[in-house]
Amino acid sequence: MQWLDREQTQARLDYQAVADACAEVLKLAAAGRTACPPRGVLPLAEDGTLLLMPATDGEIAITKLVTVHPRNSRQARPTIQGEMVVLDAATGERLLLVDGGAVSARRTAAVSLLAAQRLAPRTDTPVLVYGAGTQARVHLEAFQEGLGINQAYLYSRTRSRAEQLAQRMHERGLQVNVIDNPDDALEQVRLIVTTTTATTPVLPEALPNDCFVAAVGAFRAHMAEAPPALIARSRVVIDTEEGARDEAGDLIQAQAQGVFQWSDALTLDAVIREQRTPKGNGPVLFKSVGQSLWDLAAGRVLAATLNNG
Repeated sequence: MQWLDREQTQARLDYQAVADACAEVLKLAAAGRTACPPRGVLPLAEDGTLLLMPATDGEIAITKLVTVHPRNSRQARPTIQGEMVVLDAATGERLLLVDGGAVSARRTAAVSLLAAQRLAPRTDTPVLVYGAGTQARVHLEAFQEGLGINQAYLYSRTRSRAEQLAQRMHERGLQVNVIDNPDDALEQVRLIVTTTTATTPVLPEALPNDCFVAAVGAFRAHMAEAPPALIARSRVVIDTEEGARDEAGDLIQAQAQGVFQWSDALTLDAVIREQRTPKGNGPVLFKSVGQSLWDLAAGRVLAATLNNG
């Protein structure tokens, strides 16, 4: 079995390759060629969460074990830590042990990229990112590589973290402007990514109809980045209905207020396989909470790099 550390794992998970693999896995799932049980969730101390995520496509199987500790950022520790095993489904032979945090980060950004490529009304503007952690970084990288974005606005409650990330992105050739008020950038952007653990909405109640939002930060029922008023007028797309119903706090709270129904939301599967488009004329809001099929897609990319030497 080969072990890949964080940097080696990242190097083998090209954003576009993972996005394409996610689309392919959705087709395999529809054909009954995958198994993806609900992920196990265990609350931990310090507001942490332990996630256990298995899946298989009949050729390989993966199991990802990760912890999410939002408070770690206060101590300069990684928010997401973990491991993922990739094994031969026919023999059980362990093929790879890789960094689970790197997998989670890259596949989440790749899913957002896939959604933006299929759904964003406009990709010819800068992107506005809320947050300055790992998810903010990988989304900037993914949108730069997959959409050709060359300018971004970055907002974080901790300006020093935003400035550090901006400098890192400058080294990649991406011009990033750190701002103190995200409202200042809303007229210039039509691409928005929220990567926070906010419990009160960070987005405004109104956005232009040709705006695309990837809301990936809130992953518990009490969290919310998008206010109910914005959700009420948005074209909502979710990465998975099962996960969203349990974990998408933005949508759960909007439903509780009577301004959103699950029947109003379109799944990414319907977008990819059936070429369906969300109804309405408001902004497109893509809500992602994650599922192990996305990890399986990353595992397929990793296994392919192993086979290719």
